[in-house]
Amino acid sequence: MTQKYDFDHPAQGHVAERIVYVRPVEAEDLPDDLREQVEGVQTLFAVHNSDGERLALVEDRQTAFILARENDLAPVTVH
Repeated sequence: MTQKYDFDHPAQGHVAERIVYVRPVEAEDLPDDLREQVEGVQTLFAVHNSDGERLALVEDRQTAFILARENDLAPVTVH
C-alpha cells in the first residue's frame, strides 16, 4: 500500500485503454506485509488495469473511483 504507481498514460489513448476495474478485496486474502498495513480493515477496494495488474488498493469504493477519475481513468465495478 505504500508503493507508488505511475498513472501516466497516452493522452490520445482509446477509451478501452483508460478503463480500470474496481473490485472488493478481503484483507485476509492479501499478502502478510499488506495485511499488517491495514490492520482492523476487513474489506478494501482494488483498482486493476485491463491486464489484471493491481494499480491501487484503497479503503473504500468511493476513494477508488475518485482516484481513477483524478488520473483520467474510467472506473467500472467488477462483482
